[in-house]
Amino acid sequence: MITAGLAASPMMAHAKTTPLLPGKGLYLLGPMEGYSPQIGTLLSGMNMMRSFIVGEVRDLTVEQLDFQLDDQSNSIGAMLLHLAATERYYQLNTFENMKWGSWSDKIKAEWDVPMELGEEGRKQIKGHKVDYYLSKLAAVREQTKKEFAKRDDNWIMESEPFFGGEPTNNYCKWFHVCEHESNHNGQIKFIKKRLPM
Repeated sequence: MITAGLAASPMMAHAKTTPLLPGKGLYLLGPMEGYSPQIGTLLSGMNMMRSFIVGEVRDLTVEQLDFQLDDQSNSIGAMLLHLAATERYYQLNTFENMKWGSWSDKIKAEWDVPMELGEEGRKQIKGHKVDYYLSKLAAVREQTKKEFAKRDDNWIMESEPFFGGEPTNNYCKWFHVCEHESNHNGQIKFIKKRLPM
């Protein structure tokens, strides 16, 4: 029966024991309906950070998105696409169990330049309106949310060897996606204050 399947799902198993957020407020962090407790808590933080990013850039012009402080810096537009690329690659690594960099040439053709940035990023990532970047970010995030809903807290705690023999887990990887946005949010604010009037 369908109802039996729902009762056995990871989200339903925790529904009676874990309090859910009392609404959808931006500044509420914690378990969310439709997700296991740890995944929902992580996603609530990711959602908050994403809203900060969108708030900083949504009114910028193409010229402002393309502005570089110098010939070694990244534009705001390039950083936005970089954030989408980072999330996309962590999807492949954690949801599809792919080793870092083992994805197809088609995926690399779309995402390697924004992932690496540098000189190629400065050459190629420009001339787009803000909606272009926001749609890329939104599409990738929607996929993350769908995949998170399929998984439970055992999955997010799964670990594997990392740098220097230290272990990491899926929670740490996805927390990095969130704190990575926080890092670039600071850079975006720095650049905005230096945009030509």
